[in-house]
Amino acid sequence: MGFETQDVDRKVLAILKVLSESPTSVGSKVIARRLKEQGVDLSERAIRYHLNLMDERGLTQLRGQREGRQITARGKKEVANALVKDKVGFAISRIEVLAFRTTFDPQTRTGLVPVNISLFSRENFTKALMVMTPIFKAGLCVSDLVAVAHEGEALGDYIVPQGQVGMATVCSIVVNGTLLKAGVPIDSKFGGILQMQNHTPLRFVELIQYAGSSLDPTEIFIRANMTSVSKVAESGSGDILANYREVPAVCRSLIEEVEAKLKVAGIGGILMTGKVSEPVCEVPIELNRVGVVLIGGLNPVAAASELGIASESHAMSTVVDYKVLRSINEF
Repeated sequence: MGFETQDVDRKVLAILKVLSESPTSVGSKVIARRLKEQGVDLSERAIRYHLNLMDERGLTQLRGQREGRQITARGKKEVANALVKDKVGFAISRIEVLAFRTTFDPQTRTGLVPVNISLFSRENFTKALMVMTPIFKAGLCVSDLVAVAHEGEALGDYIVPQGQVGMATVCSIVVNGTLLKAGVPIDSKFGGILQMQNHTPLRFVELIQYAGSSLDPTEIFIRANMTSVSKVAESGSGDILANYREVPAVCRSLIEEVEAKLKVAGIGGILMTGKVSEPVCEVPIELNRVGVVLIGGLNPVAAASELGIASESHAMSTVVDYKVLRSINEF
């Protein structure tokens, strides 16, 4: 009986997570699709059953038969507190899902690209753009290609809330997805703060392991104001957001091929690739492995945060069609 109750709680929590990540109300069909992307297989009928029970508990509320459900304040509290052991490793599972959903082909410049979503108030967005543009131009990002949407408009499957402007920045997981399609197994290890010196990566000064985290490390570092991205853009020295991956040594040449193809399409992301079995930026590595340092896609947003410009970021949020992306200069 205890196991059955725990299984139900996990399903409820999974549904609540989907609702908590949706700025607008959603129906059982959308919930089923998003759960499947996360490896949770629930039928629409089963979801409707759980939603009815969740309504009775005050975790969700019906917004109309067509509009679907919306999470309540009590439901948000439940997501924050319940089953913490089930949330550990959520970041790494999110990376794997988005890498799988990435269909971008650098040669044809078509397909889906993983993005982070950042929300700004309408009043602050122009000011934020002025701060972020030099960061994009300095190359402290995965790509200078972005997508912008206003309230009620969509960025992938994310709807921008009222009174806000949403900006999608290319996520470093595009490297994971592209390497995966090229047959390269890639192990996502850490998100961290990378110290730069004279425009060159020096060492990681902070690291959070994806497999042991319930939150994306990038969001944590931005909220804690632990970066100095603007300083790096101006002088070449300071702290930026970066990620650490590992691949088998035999795949090193394939990494260089994929990197070259991505650059032609206006996408970078790879800051440096180490030598076989040698530490990269002071991160130890096992034999016959190669360390790869990826730049964080939210560095421009971190720079805005450094100057007190409020924003809400959802790292590793969704995927968008490459065709909707435009150079930051167009905005």
